[in-house]
Amino acid sequence: MQGLSEIKAYADQIAEIARWAYRNGWAPATSTNYSVRLPPDAAPAICAITSSGVDKLTLQADDVLAVDREGRPADGSGLIPSAETLLHLMIYETRNAGAVLHTHSKAAALLSRFAAVDGRVLLSGWEMLKGLEGVTTHESEVALPVFPNSQDIPALAAYIKPWLGALPSCFAFLLSGHGLYVWGKDLTQAKRHLEACEFLLQCEWEVRRHGNIARPRPAY
Repeated sequence: MQGLSEIKAYADQIAEIARWAYRNGWAPATSTNYSVRLPPDAAPAICAITSSGVDKLTLQADDVLAVDREGRPADGSGLIPSAETLLHLMIYETRNAGAVLHTHSKAAALLSRFAAVDGRVLLSGWEMLKGLEGVTTHESEVALPVFPNSQDIPALAAYIKPWLGALPSCFAFLLSGHGLYVWGKDLTQAKRHLEACEFLLQCEWEVRRHGNIARPRPAY
């Protein structure tokens, strides 16, 4: 478990991301959670994750703990892991991610409610789509899956897991009336995906709120 001695470096990064998300209005009250995969020599710990019930405005490295693959604390810190830790672990297992970030923006909560029946939010025509890995043009169509929310996190993780396994190019999903989950190969990529997705969701919500449908102009 030698890698746990280096957890502070990861914890500092996670705390900085959490405070950044709060400043952007994506982490009201004590909501949201953020994690980073730990190196193999940290086993049995799998990732470092924010603890439960901490205001993200004031979250510090001391509010981050290491958990094992069952979501149990693995560092003796005495902290309680986020209630949604098993969703993070499911994403690490299914997508081989390096970091997972979860926010509660107003746009994500509202759009996910409106799109719950369709089961997805379609994004197209926006230049910011190129902020997502593998997308090279605004003419792309990106679908964010929308899953029903649940307080039974083990059951929710088990429900979502096969869907993600069938969507190899997916980097994000929404929980209805809840918020956004994004991930990436590392924290830098995950942060980029989060910022791009939140921008896209805000744009999409504003278009729908004003009763307009985004229609691209004909090519010149």
